[in-house]
Amino acid sequence: MLSGSGSELVEGDHAAAEPTPRVLMILSLVLERLVARNDALINGVRELPLEESGSGCYHSHIGNSFNAFQGVRPPGISILKYLERIYKYTNCSPSCLVVGFVYIDRLLHRHPHSLVASLNVHRLLVTSVMVASKMLDDVHYNNAFYARVGGVTKGELNKLELELLFLLDFDLTVTARAFQTYCFHLEKEMLLNGNGEMHRIQMPLPLLVSNSLDDVSEISVDDSTLISSSPPQPVD
Repeated sequence: MLSGSGSELVEGDHAAAEPTPRVLMILSLVLERLVARNDALINGVRELPLEESGSGCYHSHIGNSFNAFQGVRPPGISILKYLERIYKYTNCSPSCLVVGFVYIDRLLHRHPHSLVASLNVHRLLVTSVMVASKMLDDVHYNNAFYARVGGVTKGELNKLELELLFLLDFDLTVTARAFQTYCFHLEKEMLLNGNGEMHRIQMPLPLLVSNSLDDVSEISVDDSTLISSSPPQPVD
C-alpha cells in the first residue's frame, strides 16, 4: 500500500523493458517540478513562528481538499518510475496519462488552495489515470488490478475514486479541443527541456495485451501540490 507497514514499492522495482514514452517523461518532469515547489511552500509555512502561522493560518493558505489522498510519508519510488509502472502493467494508452493530468489540473482549478505534493501525488496519479482509462478505453483493468499496480488496497482505491469524482463534480469529459491544448502544452515542454523534436500524442486504442504482475506491497505517499505549470482551461 501507499502508506503502512511491510515492504514498499521502491525506485528500482519493475523497470520498463521498453524505452519510456516521451509523454511519461515530460509528465513526470512537470509534476516533479510542481511537487518540489509546493513541498518547499508547505515546509516554509510549517517553519513560520507560531505567532505568524497559527493553527488556522496554515489551513487558510493551504487547503485540505486532497486530505483523502495524503499518505504518511513520501514513497520510495519517483513519479517517473510510478508512471512507468502504471503504463507497463495496465496497458493504458499515453492519452490516458494526459487525461489523468487534465483531471489533476481541474482539481487545482476547483480547489486552488489545495496543493499536490509529495505526500499525495502518487495516489492522485493512480486514481486519475484509472478513471481516465474507464473514460477512454473500451478494454481496461478493474479497480482491484489498479490497486495492485499502484500499491494501495482495493478498498482504499474505491474510496479515492469516489473522492476524485466528487471533487471534480463528475466533470470527466475532455473535449478534443481541451485534449489538444494540453498535448500542445506538453509537446512544448518537451522542446523547452531539450527532449528533441516535437512528438505527437495520439488518442488511445483499446489494448488487449496482458502483462503478468508480481505482487507488490505498500508504498507511502503524502500530499503535495500541483500549481499551474498547466495551461489555462480552454473555454468551448
